[in-house]
Amino acid sequence: MSAFLKNIMAGKKVVIGMSGGVDSSVAAALLKDKGYDVVGLTMRLWDGEMRDGCLSEGTCCSLSAVEDARYVCYKLGIEHHVMDFRADFEKYVIDYFVDEYKNGRTPNPCIACNKFLKFDAMLKKAELLGADYVATGHYAKIEFDEKSGRYLLKCAEALGKDQTYALYSLTQEQLSKTLMPLGELGGKEETRKIAEERDLVTAKKPDSMEICFVPDNDYAGFIERRTGEETIPGDFVDENGNVLGKHKGIIHYTVGQRKGLGVTFGKPMFVLKIDVEKNQVVLGEKGTEFSSELMAEKLNFIPFDCLDEPIRVIAKVRYSAKPALATVIPVEENKARVIFDEPQRAITPGQAVVFYETQGDHVVGGGIITGEK
Repeated sequence: MSAFLKNIMAGKKVVIGMSGGVDSSVAAALLKDKGYDVVGLTMRLWDGEMRDGCLSEGTCCSLSAVEDARYVCYKLGIEHHVMDFRADFEKYVIDYFVDEYKNGRTPNPCIACNKFLKFDAMLKKAELLGADYVATGHYAKIEFDEKSGRYLLKCAEALGKDQTYALYSLTQEQLSKTLMPLGELGGKEETRKIAEERDLVTAKKPDSMEICFVPDNDYAGFIERRTGEETIPGDFVDENGNVLGKHKGIIHYTVGQRKGLGVTFGKPMFVLKIDVEKNQVVLGEKGTEFSSELMAEKLNFIPFDCLDEPIRVIAKVRYSAKPALATVIPVEENKARVIFDEPQRAITPGQAVVFYETQGDHVVGGGIITGEK
């Protein structure tokens, strides 16, 4: 970067969320290279659980993660702070996660964490520190559109690592004050290479694959321990209501699930629906798990404030889903009907549906799936 541009950035203070992983470590280094006054902030979110006399810590919230973040900041020559966000994390992430499963839906806690913690609570803390921006190690890009006067969310250069699906709920205010330097990189390999060149302790640290507060991936067990309530068994039924067997409690299942049902049916069966009122899990044979429509609520749009007429988009019904052509139709305030050109597998209430341009790589918006129709 030229000395001229560095002088422009000089004095611009950025608070970056430091999780103790390689992505946030490299993001901090890149921001410092650009001339920003960088401050590392590690969010204390979750203390972990006591199980069998041992503390089970979350992967991104553990003491070792805090120490890794502190060491990286020391290596880069920037300030490091640890701040307590546990109350907000309990309210907006953990309680939400538990309630959604108890109500037969499958939540996405990472989206909730981004919305309420990383780009809301952290932004408020950053402003108290006198910062102009917050930054994260997400693989995505933010740009300002002169024509519309709005900030836009754009897919990362490395589409294989793109994380815009989990960022669709960002507001104009949040986008205007957020930096995501990893969006310009070629992928995780380049990120690790930069970390190794800087001799950062996180360079070879493995990626976290589980939800941070459920490191053993046992969601049902976590919910039972959290609530102190035992799950109530009920019936597996087919689409006509015929009883097929017994399930061990609705929190053990999610729409689209085939393995781990606990009952042998002699043929592949998929979870089609979870009926909380009847305490039933509806199953169907292979092929019945596909649907062409869904309803979504709690919508957020980025290039405009609200949807007034149908639009064509490319949509994803989960983070790992293949993008698919669809039409989004407004039906009432903050709700929409989404019709896909081709049926989609396992449209799951509680998950997000995210919309992208049909030609281009900008995020249009998204919402929470409430049902198939």
